[in-house]
Amino acid sequence: MKEEEIDKYSNLIHSLTHYFEGYKNKEDLYQVGIIGLIEAYNKFDDSYNVKFSTYAYKYILGEMKKLVREDKGIKISRNITKLNYQIEKAKIILSQKLCREPNTYELSEFLEVEEYEIIEALKTINIMQSIDEPINNEGKEVTLHDVVSDNSMDLNTLIALKEELNNLTPFERELINKRYMDDLSQSEVANILGLTQVKVSREEAKIKRKIKEKLAV
Repeated sequence: MKEEEIDKYSNLIHSLTHYFEGYKNKEDLYQVGIIGLIEAYNKFDDSYNVKFSTYAYKYILGEMKKLVREDKGIKISRNITKLNYQIEKAKIILSQKLCREPNTYELSEFLEVEEYEIIEALKTINIMQSIDEPINNEGKEVTLHDVVSDNSMDLNTLIALKEELNNLTPFERELINKRYMDDLSQSEVANILGLTQVKVSREEAKIKRKIKEKLAV
């Protein structure tokens, strides 16, 4: 991959560094992002029927998350990290005894800590949840980054956003899928759905407004 081709995706790499607000060395994030970009370039095939930037996104973000995990750049207290380790061990032991996944109360009783501490510790596990996994289970991969370009959002907000996208109506999901996953224009979506371009534009704006209002609550 030539240097000018890397420069073409410089803004994309920089934008993804903003997902790691707790990590101070953005230059390191950018450098590993380039590694992810090159890996994506080497594996990309035009037959995938997807934009290269969309394909490269998960590789770039994957390298960044790997760096943060290894460097422990996101601030999670030592006590929380230790408790999460104890929870994982407790889950294994209790699952064998109960023949099912233990609930938070059972974990708190076993570890002799308050249940709210278990709940808070489990929440931190989700902070590093992949934000590039599919939004729905229809066999199509739409990522949070494909739908929203607000790079100022932190990981907790993105996780909340994913939940709201899952709560969309079938019509709303179809419209968003076609606009952002299939990369269709509003006019193309209008033809498929039997609507006018103006109607698609209004519905798309309404969906985005609906999501923003939910997140603002």
